[in-house]
Amino acid sequence: MSENCNHDCSSCGEACASRDPKSFLEKPHAESSIRKVIGVVSGKGGVGKSMVSSLLAANFQKKGYHTAVMDADITGPSIPKAYGINEKATGDEHAIYPVVSKSGIQVMSVNLLLEDATDPVIWRGPVIAGTVKQFWHGPVVGGVIKQFWSEALWKDIDYMFVDMPPGTGDVPLTVFQTIPVDGIVIVTSPQELVSMIVGKAVKMAQMMN
Repeated sequence: MSENCNHDCSSCGEACASRDPKSFLEKPHAESSIRKVIGVVSGKGGVGKSMVSSLLAANFQKKGYHTAVMDADITGPSIPKAYGINEKATGDEHAIYPVVSKSGIQVMSVNLLLEDATDPVIWRGPVIAGTVKQFWHGPVVGGVIKQFWSEALWKDIDYMFVDMPPGTGDVPLTVFQTIPVDGIVIVTSPQELVSMIVGKAVKMAQMMN
């Protein structure tokens, strides 16, 4: 444990003996069925995480698997655009309902909740990771990422790909701590600067087991 520990593991990336990563796991919606979750990460922006996420889901779908993409890049969402999705997600007291692409891929993204896809998402980290936010009539409880996991109704998913934002901050930490990630895909490009930053994401994943 760090000498400067404030005992708030939700905002800490330290892999100390006093924390149990499994203790933060959130359960998906009671009617969801998700067999495998794969995080697509890099730590660096502009290396193609969203493209890799969307292509992986599309290729697995073509092979006969049921796939989904959770767009966890809250301030730079691009997955709906990649699939040509223009309709909005809906929700009620029972669940949030992901939008299904023409090829059958289930998608959840903040851009599916905004009135205009070009509207900026100007929220601080805690709002993205763990505070109440209201998208339609009636409050949706929990952080945006947690909502996408625990309140969205994901139907019969073999592989869910989570498109991560750049960096090693609130969103990746929330995903690693609250969602049972089965594996990760590291996306990089052959530049020294990129590989140095991507290395941080690799170490974060190792720290979070």
